[in-house]
Amino acid sequence: MATKTKKEEKPKAKSETTPKKDADSVKVQKAKKTTKKEEKPKAKSETTPKESEEESETKKSASAIEKYYESVGRRKQSVARVRLYTKKSVDKQDGEDVAMITVNEKLHSEYFPKDYLIEIVESPLKKLKSLNRFKANILVKGGGTSGQADACRLGIARALIKFDNNFSKKLKRAGYITVDSRVKERKKYGLKKARKSPQWSKR
Repeated sequence: MATKTKKEEKPKAKSETTPKKDADSVKVQKAKKTTKKEEKPKAKSETTPKESEEESETKKSASAIEKYYESVGRRKQSVARVRLYTKKSVDKQDGEDVAMITVNEKLHSEYFPKDYLIEIVESPLKKLKSLNRFKANILVKGGGTSGQADACRLGIARALIKFDNNFSKKLKRAGYITVDSRVKERKKYGLKKARKSPQWSKR
């Protein structure tokens, strides 16, 4: 009978040890979860000063942007988008005023190959005697150099009127505001060009 009692006592000891191990593992897991939750608010506190610095930088850049007057000029197939900036009258060369006009990220004197085209672009500023008072940034597309120069002149004249409406009288008298709507006539079938007919032979 003594042997039977010993066998019955052994499984009781095993059953007592197993729940203790489970309880210890649960405590360790809970401790890990609590440490993870504590780390999250620290990460948020680190990002807040960076966001405030970025916002201050964007506000500074917005205030540093220059004010400009925008307009569009067209002639034949060319379109010129003009942005006119006001500046201090400092630029001079050999005692004469110099215009600060950039066309497609080049100086207008370099972009246009001939002098009369450069004069066409500068003519609205010369008429108002304010060559070095403004700075113009122009993007031109389409057409040739002659059409582009006329489009730039119209765009600059329109931007000057947006700056000061009193300029419109002088520019209108000079003909810089009027749009030249003349375009090349289309070719007709049966003809060489718009009007030119093919050579006629009697026999």
